[in-house]
Amino acid sequence: MNNGKPLVLDADGTLLRTDMLLEGIWKGFGTDPVATLKAFALVKDRAAFKAEIARIAPLRVDLLPVHEDIATMALVARDQGRELAIASASDVSVVQPLADHYGIERVFASENGVNLKGQAKADALVAVYGESGFDYAGNDKVDRLIWDHADHAIVVGDAGGGAKGLESVTKVRGGWSPRAVLKSMRPHQWVKNVLLFLPLIAAHAFFLDTFLAVCLGIVSFSAAASCIYIVNDLLDIEADRLHATKCKRPFAAGTVPIPIGMLTCVGLGVLALGLAFMLSWEMFGVVAVYMALSLAYSLRLKRLRWIDIATLASLYTLRVVAGAAASGVDASVYMLIFIFPVFVALGCVKRMTELALAKDDRRLPGRGYARGDMGDLLNMSALGMVGALVIFFLYSYSDQALSLYPDQWLMWFALLPIAAWLYRMIRLGYMGKMDYDPIVFAMTDMRGIGYLLITLSLLFYAAGLWTEWFTRLFG
Repeated sequence: MNNGKPLVLDADGTLLRTDMLLEGIWKGFGTDPVATLKAFALVKDRAAFKAEIARIAPLRVDLLPVHEDIATMALVARDQGRELAIASASDVSVVQPLADHYGIERVFASENGVNLKGQAKADALVAVYGESGFDYAGNDKVDRLIWDHADHAIVVGDAGGGAKGLESVTKVRGGWSPRAVLKSMRPHQWVKNVLLFLPLIAAHAFFLDTFLAVCLGIVSFSAAASCIYIVNDLLDIEADRLHATKCKRPFAAGTVPIPIGMLTCVGLGVLALGLAFMLSWEMFGVVAVYMALSLAYSLRLKRLRWIDIATLASLYTLRVVAGAAASGVDASVYMLIFIFPVFVALGCVKRMTELALAKDDRRLPGRGYARGDMGDLLNMSALGMVGALVIFFLYSYSDQALSLYPDQWLMWFALLPIAAWLYRMIRLGYMGKMDYDPIVFAMTDMRGIGYLLITLSLLFYAAGLWTEWFTRLFG
């Protein structure tokens, strides 16, 4: 539609597939959480609060996801010789750079103590363009106060029903999909929670009630992990947009609104802790510790060299502890001591993979490593591998191992496929030939799965389980 009148664009949710205030808040929590929390003392003064958040966490406006249909509409309007303006309730310190980046001529934004939203925005536009002197594109119910004074309304999504009754309307598809929300939960990562079965397998506690309890624990841990994944993605939005593949994540790409992500996060957290409480107080405690440590990792620890790898190993180990808490099976101290260096090695593999796939020699965004650290990471992963094998060998002499695995020599033989699997993981990570998460990769790597199945078969044989099962079936 070309009526020759200026086209005024709202920013948050209209020109952009995101909300700049919420982006700033989450970036602030990631970079300066103390200052961001203090800023909430100004929340009753919306204009001052927005200005303080913009000061604490300035945004890279060139990275913000744009609504392509609105951007195209703006380009067409410019070609037709119409004036382009942006009118946003966000602070002028972020709106002006956004307008400059996209060549938008005039800016209306919150400044000087005025929160430019709703009626305040309508008054500002009418004062400049006159009644019905402009077209306005918006996406929120409150935008009805502006559309009532515009010549033509461009409505993104359903605008909360705010566009009902308008005579001159152009509707633009917006919103989000449940599939995108599910993607933000990273369901492919849930496969890592099979680690909860390790205590059950190690103790040979193959009972239906134990199995079902662990399955419920896996649901709890999956919800907890997804809750933290969402928090992590919200904290890392800007860094993800600079990443070759992470830029496609729902929040970075703007396919899921930040408020929807926040609500989903709360729901998952309640589900995780509720299910854990149903199982036992011990399980509740493990899930709570896991979520707290994961949050600390997202906020700070992942940026600290080597501490991040120790934290990753601890988070993997907590899954095994959770399996014991859910099933009521005692987790062997030897098993926990064995798996920790395994997970240290895999944590190094994760970082080596990221460095091998990086486009340049700069430090990874939001991480403390550069390609010059590849040698140290390789050495640490090799040390973890050797440490795990030595501990497994020592375990074979323990009273517990001798009672569970009478054929000790088969335990020693099982060291070979374990070593082969760890060596393969380290080698592929160093060469950048695996998924960014080594546990997820391990669950789909057929050769690696073969090594793990050989290990389990040997251990079951050493324990006499194959003979016992064969006798029950055919005896």
